[in-house]
Amino acid sequence: MNLIITHGDVDGVTSAALALSIYPDSQIFFSHPVGLFSDLKGLGSDFEKILILDIALNEVHLNGLLKLFEEYSKNTEITYIDHHPPPLSIKLYELPIEVFHEEDVCTAELTFRYFSDRIDPSMSRVALYGAIGDYALDTPFVREQLKVWDIRALFFEAGLLSQGLEGSRKMYDFKREVVLHLSRNRLPSELSPLLIRALIQSLKDEEMRRSLPQLVKTHGEIAYVLNPSGSLGRAAFYAYVLTSKRVGVAGEVREKKIVMSLRTADPYIDLNNILRIIMPQLGGSGGGHKKAAGARVPVDNFEEFLEKLNQYILRVRRNES
Repeated sequence: MNLIITHGDVDGVTSAALALSIYPDSQIFFSHPVGLFSDLKGLGSDFEKILILDIALNEVHLNGLLKLFEEYSKNTEITYIDHHPPPLSIKLYELPIEVFHEEDVCTAELTFRYFSDRIDPSMSRVALYGAIGDYALDTPFVREQLKVWDIRALFFEAGLLSQGLEGSRKMYDFKREVVLHLSRNRLPSELSPLLIRALIQSLKDEEMRRSLPQLVKTHGEIAYVLNPSGSLGRAAFYAYVLTSKRVGVAGEVREKKIVMSLRTADPYIDLNNILRIIMPQLGGSGGGHKKAAGARVPVDNFEEFLEKLNQYILRVRRNES
């Protein structure tokens, strides 16, 4: 049996669906950067092949992951397909596993290209769902594939999938059902529970958007909101739009930590690099992409996090002038 470990958002789910269309006997497991080490350790290496898709390698557990890769790769073929910036301390192609990595594209595109000599060409539609959901449209592959699908239907299905998955955040059995459904190149709109969850999530997001002006607070160049009723990513986006700040932060309290999404449109700010530097200093972790990233920090350190983040933003501003 093979194992597919993937992220639970639209890019991760579509990437897993593409891989499952090639390896239909695979077990699907959902993980994330902070949990990848413990999840991989718990699952073990008793698989013919392990595919890790759309999960950034986190600095906090990097040494442990490297040891696991070395140990597991002695008997198991491990392939890592991802589009996140690599850890600051290593080069991905030095890892003792197969790596297929490229930034500025989505992982679904990379997965389709990785299997290009074996995959049904019509599965490009599933890869495009991932590209739309991850805002990764400006690539030669996407531009070419958009020519062979009706763009209105494509964006409808991709939006429905994205919203439906956002409304199913920790419903992992249901997400496995979605992966299986997509691996057969079935339309997201054919899956009734997904359609219902997408509708509910869209209403939640709109309610949240209307309430944000009363909820958003600011700290220097940062607009932030805690425990919004809708998507954290969208809340972070609307927070900086509403306040004309340079970075938006949306977080929710989970146990003794605040789990956050961060967004910016500032071309000079690299959220991934900033978070990878400051979060370990605060007992947390973080990373992602330049303009969209995630982080976790102890509740007691949230104010210090805002201050450190703001100082980095101000430093960027000084370097501009």
